[in-house]
Amino acid sequence: MALLLGLLIFSFVTTAILLVPFINLLYKLKFTRRFQVTRDAFNQKTPIFDRFHQHKQGTPVGGGLLIIMVVSLLFLFLFPLAKYLGISITQVYPLKEEIHVLFFTFISFGLLGMYDDIMKFFHLGKSGFFGLRLRHKFIIQWALALVVALLLFMNLGIDLLYIPFFSTLHLNWLYVPFAATVIVGFANAVNITDGLDGLAGSVLLVALFAFWFLSAAILDTPLSFFLALWLGSLLAFMYFNVYPARLWLGDVGALAFGATFAVVGLLLGKVMALVIIGGLFVVEILSSFLQLMSKKFRHKKLFPVSPFHLWLQLVGWEEPKIVARAMFASIVLALFGVWLALI
Repeated sequence: MALLLGLLIFSFVTTAILLVPFINLLYKLKFTRRFQVTRDAFNQKTPIFDRFHQHKQGTPVGGGLLIIMVVSLLFLFLFPLAKYLGISITQVYPLKEEIHVLFFTFISFGLLGMYDDIMKFFHLGKSGFFGLRLRHKFIIQWALALVVALLLFMNLGIDLLYIPFFSTLHLNWLYVPFAATVIVGFANAVNITDGLDGLAGSVLLVALFAFWFLSAAILDTPLSFFLALWLGSLLAFMYFNVYPARLWLGDVGALAFGATFAVVGLLLGKVMALVIIGGLFVVEILSSFLQLMSKKFRHKKLFPVSPFHLWLQLVGWEEPKIVARAMFASIVLALFGVWLALI
């Protein structure tokens, strides 16, 4: 455990040193939020969202990219070094395959998110540059998620669905579409949640600590190693992401972190715990999905506004209050989810 805490601290310090120069670079590149009229999936204007987010223009976006680079490079150098120094490495799955699954998810979804950020903030789609429509990005997410699900099923041999108090189900090939659905769902859930200063980051931070505890409990060294580095880097990022934020995750971070969060839950074999620990992400995406379905089939809104955190703003909750209470709720959910996973 001392080694893992040391890794967390080292990752925190490394990211903290790089953050200010990275933010300055984003300002130079003009990679910042700019005010524009936003539209939903039906190309309709979203005036309530614009009203609450207009003041955020000028804030740099892309903090997730720095975290991905720091975590990936530190793992690349430190994990082989740990093995070379004779530190005991215990694992649940074949070592290389587990690492491949983690970093394929982390980097591939990050690249998709970065492309989306570039297109969005530099308006390249309007200039005739090749751009992706919403449905195309969704298709690519599914393609990546299916690849990850196949790797989990074929290379790691995972096909179990553990239901606490009931039984363990062997899904066989049905595990592939099931896992892909979980990955796509959480990738978009974290992206939707990343709408207030510090909201997605603080909820994710609590949830990852819960998963870190579970990974250490089953003695999965590569997963614990990865989570320690991720937590340290995310902690440093949060210093600049709390209200008023000086840096946002961007799609590059939100998509990568959401998909990888789901994969960690799948690797732990605790899907029900994943849903509980990431409960606020589930609430956020469900509110958006139900609103979307209502608009499509009933041609009217189910809620005054979605996602859930935007509704709380609409009824008068201040942004820091929403984030603080979301973090407290995440702690309770994490405790319950860990208890459920250990039964």
